[in-house]
Amino acid sequence: MPSPQPDAIIRIKNLRLRTFIGIKEEEIANRQDIVINVAIHYPADKARASEDINDALNYRTITKQIIQLVENSRFSLLEKLTQDVLNIACDHPWVSYAEVEIDKLHALRYADSVSMTLSWRR
Repeated sequence: MPSPQPDAIIRIKNLRLRTFIGIKEEEIANRQDIVINVAIHYPADKARASEDINDALNYRTITKQIIQLVENSRFSLLEKLTQDVLNIACDHPWVSYAEVEIDKLHALRYADSVSMTLSWRR
């Protein structure tokens, strides 16, 4: 019997979206650019030996859920936005670990962005 393989890792890289994020009047009134990076670990044992989409974690479905959440919501805190995206990333029962990093672009005058990273482990 072959030894178990390490988890597969799905990475959604640099998902660029716009949302309402922040507490200042200007932030409440105007959408801002954010960049989302997600890593999802899961045992892909079935998918390694199959061509059936039902044997794999569908990253397109996950991405669509993230886009829907971000574009149709308002957030005061980067922590809350990051946690809500993480909740989507770790929702599937196969997921063993998920990590989300969200960059709020131009949040500080002399920095490219400010980011928040949260993770979850089953």
